[in-house]
Amino acid sequence: MGWDTKDVALLKRLWSAGQSAGQIAVRLGCSRNAVCGMLTRLGLKRGHKPPTARPKIRPPPKLRPALSAASARPAAKKVSRIAAERQQPKEFSKQQLYAILAEAVRNTG
Repeated sequence: MGWDTKDVALLKRLWSAGQSAGQIAVRLGCSRNAVCGMLTRLGLKRGHKPPTARPKIRPPPKLRPALSAASARPAAKKVSRIAAERQQPKEFSKQQLYAILAEAVRNTG
């Protein structure tokens, strides 16, 4: 559809009167998408609509009481990955390796 000045003026007037894009399209004899595109190109917008839904505003969840200091376990010390990579691997003798392996076999049986 070609938009001439008469059509644009009618579009602006109907839009400011509060008609929908579909109603304007029927009146102008074009598609609703054509009307929406022209409204976008002209920079015409509707004001903000009030929200239709009324969401319930809930209070924040209650925090659980902290454990007492006597029953709390101390946290393990965190080791960064870089620090762990810097540590040299432990060197074991052949006899120590066999002892570790024998212990592992006993524990898995």
